[in-house]
Amino acid sequence: MGAPSSDARGALPLAGCTVIELGHSVAAPFAGQILADLGAEVIKVEKPAGDDARHWGPPFVDGAAATFQAINRGKRSLVLELRKPEDFARLNALIDARADVVLQNMRPGQVEALKLDAATLRGRKPALVYCNLGAFGPVGPLAGRPGYDPLMQAFGGIMSVVGEPGGAPVRVGPSIVDMGSGMWAALGIVSLLMRRQATGEGGVVDVSLFETAACWMTMYVTQFLAGGQLPGKLGSGQAGIVPYRAYRTRDGDLVVAAGNDKLFRALCEVVGHPEWAQDARFAGNAQRVGNAAALYALLEAVFATRTSDEWLERLDDAGIPCAPVQDVRQMLAHPQTEALGLMQQVPGSSIPLMGLPFSLDGQRPRPPGPPPRLGEMDSPTP
Repeated sequence: MGAPSSDARGALPLAGCTVIELGHSVAAPFAGQILADLGAEVIKVEKPAGDDARHWGPPFVDGAAATFQAINRGKRSLVLELRKPEDFARLNALIDARADVVLQNMRPGQVEALKLDAATLRGRKPALVYCNLGAFGPVGPLAGRPGYDPLMQAFGGIMSVVGEPGGAPVRVGPSIVDMGSGMWAALGIVSLLMRRQATGEGGVVDVSLFETAACWMTMYVTQFLAGGQLPGKLGSGQAGIVPYRAYRTRDGDLVVAAGNDKLFRALCEVVGHPEWAQDARFAGNAQRVGNAAALYALLEAVFATRTSDEWLERLDDAGIPCAPVQDVRQMLAHPQTEALGLMQQVPGSSIPLMGLPFSLDGQRPRPPGPPPRLGEMDSPTP
């Protein structure tokens, strides 16, 4: 890792680190953006047509699809045709001279065919940290197959527990498998960079979409192994906790999380039915889980009688956790979002972008710049 930069970003933990991103679509680019926000110089290697995500629109903003802009800020774009000997040599020279990290999510077998795999590059440069971000992982009968977020939400079991009971399979809207894989990749990379400080050796991080999807199912898996019952779809509810879900009010939807006996008793008072807390069917959480349909029918009828704001005031006064179901506009306009500074003005971007969801020493890392224009980086001299 090189010397930290002397500008304002020099205080960031990855200042002086150079990352070569052989990434496209969502997972690897999101990992690269996390590293860029933490101070790394991220060089995004793109084919002449650019990352496919540049074209995933409309809407488009600042010359590329909004999706691309959301996960590629703070990088530099280098266009190379890797099957051309001169471009291949240029990339290898760049990696050998400057790279601390290589991050890739190319098609299975492609980096091996191009001689850009971990074994080849680390054979020349043992200090290199190399991250493979694949679909099904490096071993097993499906190791050579490609994969995408909705496929992994299906294959990993997520779709089996999302949606209303008896309904068709539903994909979780946000790309939780792609973005989660990018998050795990960044964590693995940072972990090996830390180890390298002590040993001088780099290493290999292997992350896959399937492993991420399976990991998001951790609680469901444990419940199944412990109880033997397959988890199913619960709408907005939560397996093992009742009452814990959304209700339709007179003018919207409201989630109420009365997750223990004390909160349930308070909820019964708020809705005007303290006797429900004495009902043997609802005496404890186990009983409420077993009689969830009956309890939810009672609560649904009551919540429909008032507006969301009326219920929010009553529930807040009683100390019962609750939240309105907000759309994107409402979430962005909420004073809590503004107070946290989640949306950040990015130099060179015509719209604000979502910052990292954490702060360091009380400061959220600031994005260093906008997503790159295709090929804006001049041919580098290592």
